[in-house]
Amino acid sequence: MPFIRSISGIRATVEDSINEGIIKQYCIGFSQYLPKGSITVGYDGRPSGKWISECVVDTLARCGRDINYIGIAPTPTIQLLTEHNVNCVGGISISASHNPIEWNGLKFIGGDGVFLDAEQNNRFWEITDSIHNNVNVGVTKGTIYEINDAREQHITSILHNPLFAHIYSQEKTSEKKLKVIVDAVNASGSLYIPDLLNRLGCEVIPLYCSNNGDFPHTPEPLPQHLTALCESVKKEKADLGIAVDPDADRLVLIDENGNAIGEERTIVLSTLSALLLNVDKDRELHAVINLSTTQAVKDVCDRFGAMLHRTPVGEINVVRKMQGTNALIGGEGSGGVIFPASHYGRDSLVGTALIISLLKKKTKSLSEINSQIPEYSMQKVKMEFSGDFSVIKEKIISEFKPQNYRTDDGIYLSFNNSWLHVRASNTEPIARIIAESPTIEENNEIISRALKACNK
Repeated sequence: MPFIRSISGIRATVEDSINEGIIKQYCIGFSQYLPKGSITVGYDGRPSGKWISECVVDTLARCGRDINYIGIAPTPTIQLLTEHNVNCVGGISISASHNPIEWNGLKFIGGDGVFLDAEQNNRFWEITDSIHNNVNVGVTKGTIYEINDAREQHITSILHNPLFAHIYSQEKTSEKKLKVIVDAVNASGSLYIPDLLNRLGCEVIPLYCSNNGDFPHTPEPLPQHLTALCESVKKEKADLGIAVDPDADRLVLIDENGNAIGEERTIVLSTLSALLLNVDKDRELHAVINLSTTQAVKDVCDRFGAMLHRTPVGEINVVRKMQGTNALIGGEGSGGVIFPASHYGRDSLVGTALIISLLKKKTKSLSEINSQIPEYSMQKVKMEFSGDFSVIKEKIISEFKPQNYRTDDGIYLSFNNSWLHVRASNTEPIARIIAESPTIEENNEIISRALKACNK
């Protein structure tokens, strides 16, 4: 199986592509890349994360680094604690995100709590590639500190955000509590999401929240994998269902009718919530999404006069643009919500707070709120690919002869109320073909033409 290195870190199958030698090499390289200081480490809960975390911690300690070890924790928690600890200069999240249980990997975080960008990664990789089994570097071993209040730190940072104060004031009244069912695939969000919801005044029913890393279904939070959650929402007459991926940076919503409203709608509804929460009426409003995210975000932004920006896929690309524009909110259509008022990272906990806030402010059901925002037909197709992507670019240009396109991330074509994005994946040996149009018929035609062109 392939070993994948990208702006998203390294990722591979544990049995045959990721081993102790590779882990040590990248940890030594990361230690040499970073300035002096401590490093935060945690893993997403999958079984292989335990031995990998032990290897990571031991190697970094042998490099003379002090370690803040969280154990099982969401990636955004590791980011938050890295950013907020003045002595911390970096972090490692041991996770393969939404990949199946046989995969694992390392996500590398800078001292500012965000992932390394392209330039930083290139420097880090250059250092790492020059290392050959040089584990015993001959310095005093660092100290390992076990952090036992990471969940409390993360949740408190949200609860103390004044933008969410109205949730508590409403909960002090006699209004009915929101009933929420949670599917955390028994991974890192298992304790975090229910705890946050309880403290936001919700009635919580855990579905898959054992925290043992035993995935009850394919971990990517797509509708076809969330049937048990959808049925549970209907059976329990819940107001909302919440699903997160293993490292809890992606959030997917189920409405009160048991319908999975789609991962794209998370950032749409979160953007609406953030814009409603904005209290600085003189602030120039900006939002940022990646090229593969639904244009429904623009429909929401237009209501408030907010400017929408698009970036190449990759959390760090969205974050850098958000920092450059002082954006109120940003994210990705995969269910990733970035809210700088909390921190610069995709965070399902922050997304959850925004959705609860929206339901409270609107006093309507999720399906009613969602129905008031335009729906588009979107298709996402995967195609096996590991070669020269410039060939695909040329084929797409030849087929569509576009007037408006960009090539900073694969190739992105925009038409009247439609768009097509074809790119090589950062995390899998595939090419992704994504298109969105007002109707299924228009979208089918775009996807068919793209597939035909790619396979010529």
